[in-house]
Amino acid sequence: MRLSSSIAGAAALGAVLLASAGISAQAADKFKVFLSMSYIGNDWQAEAANMVKAMADHASLRDKVDLTVQVAGPNAQRQIQQINAMVQQGAKAIIVYPISPTALNQVVKNACDKGVVVFAYDAEITEPCAYNTHIDQDEAGRVTAQWLVDKLGGKGNIVLITGVPGTSVDTQRTAAAKAVFAKHPDIHVIGEAVGMWSQAVARTELSKILATHNWNEIDGLWMQVGCYTAASMQDEAGIPDNKKKPCAGEGSNGHRIQMLPADTKIDGSSGTYRPMGYPSISYASPPYSGGLALKLAVDKLEGKDVPKLTKLPLPVVTNETVKFCQEGTWDEMKAGCNAFSPTIVTNPGWFASIFSEQTPEIGLSAALVGQPEH
Repeated sequence: MRLSSSIAGAAALGAVLLASAGISAQAADKFKVFLSMSYIGNDWQAEAANMVKAMADHASLRDKVDLTVQVAGPNAQRQIQQINAMVQQGAKAIIVYPISPTALNQVVKNACDKGVVVFAYDAEITEPCAYNTHIDQDEAGRVTAQWLVDKLGGKGNIVLITGVPGTSVDTQRTAAAKAVFAKHPDIHVIGEAVGMWSQAVARTELSKILATHNWNEIDGLWMQVGCYTAASMQDEAGIPDNKKKPCAGEGSNGHRIQMLPADTKIDGSSGTYRPMGYPSISYASPPYSGGLALKLAVDKLEGKDVPKLTKLPLPVVTNETVKFCQEGTWDEMKAGCNAFSPTIVTNPGWFASIFSEQTPEIGLSAALVGQPEH
């Protein structure tokens, strides 16, 4: 009996060791990829991270990619340290949201020299060996600023709420918008604040501006994030829908719902998360950019030709082009819908520009909960 037990135990142990070896071999066969995130204190970053994770979990990539996520916060030195550690841990590719376009250049060059593929998404890295995936941020600032100027007839007092300082995204958008405003001497910027791409921060900063400039003194708003909040604050101040100040801003779902005609019937809409015909232009850095960067990085690791810059189309929505998605299916989005039901997307700060024909692997479930398409 003891001999039989020993043999059985040895067999069981052998099976475990073989299974472990199989798992280790499987992991070794995958590309070790890191996602390096900087600032995460807003809805966009969480959504973009969901889409990266969903891309890694899609059937086309899950047997190829071993993904690890690390967050440095808005600290370039910490992001540099983490990227160095990723290289030492055997990274084959690093997908990065850079806190600065230049601060990471040396560590990125070192990674490239060791054969690591580095892809930046949304914000850019200027080191020549890096790959970049983003919209034209200058265009985003310019188009939205010009819309606001035209909406105001070339004159009026405006408020600016910018993004995360130091990032290429914020720097380029803000500079392009101010260049447009500077061409119109009757446009006056009477308030400006850093909004960190956060609805909550936008509310705090706009409240400070309103302490010295009331709504009667403001004719329009240019906000990288915060148009949804601005409309909500005007509601709280008793400003009727047909008197609300036009806003050029982010592609949050709450903002898109507010842009729909006031008589649009939508289940789950209430309070300020409702159609009100809010005069707006809504644009976005699409959150799928990180997922696309991962997909392109794997292509590069497999020996395919990948451009150093993948420029994404700028998703722009106006009151004339906002279109409600009944269910949020892939076919609906492909047909042009760009605002989702509050019963599906309960967070009004969630970004709605998630569709791209380049990323059929990731859709609504990816953006919401990190699950890929099947």
